[in-house]
Amino acid sequence: MFRLVTFMLNAFVLRYISRELLGVVNVRLTLLYSTTLFLTREAFRRACLSKTSDRRWQQVMNLLWCIIPIGVACTGAFGYLWAYALDQPGTVSHYQGAVWCYALSVFIELLAEPLWVVSQLFLFVRLKVLIEGTALTVRCVLTVLLVLLFPHWGVMTFALAQVIFTSVYTIMYYAYFIYIIQTGQVPEDFPFKTFRELLPRSIPGKPAISWGLASLVWSFLKQSLLKQLLTEGEKYVMTIFDVVSLADQGIYDVISNLGSLAARFIFLPIEDSSYFFFSQTLTRGVTSREQTKSAVELATQVLEAVLKVVIIIGVTFLVFGYAYSFLLLDLYGGSILSSGSGPALLRSYCVFVLLLAVNGITECFAFATMSKQEVDRYNLKMVVFSVLFLASSWYLTGAVGSIGFVLANCLNMLARIAHSLYHIHTYYKNSGLHPLRGMLLKLPVIVTFAAAFVITTLSEKYFCCSHGWTYKCLHIGIGGACLLVVMATVLLTEHQLVSFIMEQYRKRHKTDEKDTKTD
Repeated sequence: MFRLVTFMLNAFVLRYISRELLGVVNVRLTLLYSTTLFLTREAFRRACLSKTSDRRWQQVMNLLWCIIPIGVACTGAFGYLWAYALDQPGTVSHYQGAVWCYALSVFIELLAEPLWVVSQLFLFVRLKVLIEGTALTVRCVLTVLLVLLFPHWGVMTFALAQVIFTSVYTIMYYAYFIYIIQTGQVPEDFPFKTFRELLPRSIPGKPAISWGLASLVWSFLKQSLLKQLLTEGEKYVMTIFDVVSLADQGIYDVISNLGSLAARFIFLPIEDSSYFFFSQTLTRGVTSREQTKSAVELATQVLEAVLKVVIIIGVTFLVFGYAYSFLLLDLYGGSILSSGSGPALLRSYCVFVLLLAVNGITECFAFATMSKQEVDRYNLKMVVFSVLFLASSWYLTGAVGSIGFVLANCLNMLARIAHSLYHIHTYYKNSGLHPLRGMLLKLPVIVTFAAAFVITTLSEKYFCCSHGWTYKCLHIGIGGACLLVVMATVLLTEHQLVSFIMEQYRKRHKTDEKDTKTD
C-alpha cells in the first residue's frame, strides 16, 4: 500500500518537472545513493545476519558500527566524484549542493544500520514495514509540496526531501529501541538490557570484533562489487560515458520501472514457486534417467505447463503493449513521457519482458537441477555475459540511443536462455520426454495474437494519438475485445495446458475438502 501511494505521487510529480531534472534525480543522484549504500552496508548485512556458532553480541555490534567510518569515507569519495569529476548538467541548477545532500542522506541512514540489523535478527518485521513505509510516504508527500510551492528550487527539492526521508527513517529506529528498552517491552531472548549496549564499546579480555565475522564481511564485499555492477550496469554506462542525454536517461529510468512491474508482480512469484517445486521434486546433479519416474514425469508436466503460461502472458504483454504504450505513458506521466522516444522505448521493453519470462522459468529449472560444479561454471559464464552486456550497452546506445540499453538487455537474456535450454536438452536427452514443447503455441493462438496485434495497432493509429477521450476509450474497448478473443482461443485450443491446470485444481480441491472433514 505504501509503494502504491508513492507510485501515484511520482506520477503526479512527473507533470511538473523537466526531462533533464528527471534524469539527474532518477539516474545520477539515485545511483550515487544506491551505490554508496550498497557498497557500504550490504556485506555487513549478509555477514551479521548469518547464523554462526560463535556469535558474541557486543562483537557483532562493534563490527556493525564500523559501517560509520567506512560510510564517511565512501560518501566523501563518491560525493566528490559525482560533484566535480563527472560532467556537470548545465541545465540543472544547484546540482553540486544536491549531490552533497544525497551524500549526507546516506550517512544519516547508515546511523540506523546497526539497529536495522538487530531488528531483523529478532524478527521485528512489522517495525521495518512501518518505518520504511512511513518514511517513503513522507518523502513523496514532501516532494509534491516542494515541487508545487517552490518550483524554482529545482533539484534541491528532491535533495531536501531525501534528507528528510533518511532523517525520519533513522529517528524512528532510535525512538523505537529507546522506548522498548526503557519500558521493558523486549523479547525474552533480547540480549541488550540498556540502549548503551547497542553502541560500540570495549570488551575486557576479548577482541573488540570477531575477526572471523570480519573476514566473512570481506568475502561478501567482493561479491557485492560484482552484484552492484550487474544490477546497475546500464546506469553506470549512462553516468560515466554520457552516451545519452540527461532527458533520455530520465525517460529510460521511468519506463524501465514501468516495464518491470510485470516482472515483479507476475513473473517473480511464478519463478520463486517453480524453483521451490523443482528443487524439492528433483535431486540436484542427477540426470533425468537416474531420477524416480514419477518425479521426472511430474516435473516435466509442470515445466511444460509453466513455460506455456509465461509465454502466453509474455506474448500478451508484447502484442497489447505495443499498441497501448503511448496511452499508458500519457496517462501516467503526461507529455513528458508520451512524447519523443518514450513510446518506442516502452514498446521495445515489451520484447524484453517476454524474454525475461522465458529466462526466469528455464533458468530456475537449470539452477534446481545443476550440480555444484555446474553452478560454479555458470557463475563464471555470468561474468562473461555481464561484460558482453556492458560492451553491447555502450555500443548500441551510441548507435540507436536509449533503446540500445533495452536491446543489450535482450541480447543478454537470449544468451542466458540459450544456455538454460541447452542444459534442459542435455538433462532430458534420451529420456523420451520433451518439456520444451511448452514453448510452442498452437497455430490458432498464434493467428489470433497476430490479428490482435494488427487490429490494436491500427486502432492506435486512427483513434488514440490525435483525438479526444471518446476515441481513446474506443481504442481501449477494441483492445479489451481482442484480449477476450485471445483468451477464448487459448482455452479452446490449448487442451493439454487447460487439462493439466484443471487436474491440479481438482486435486487441490479434494485435498482441502479432506482436510476440512478431518478438522
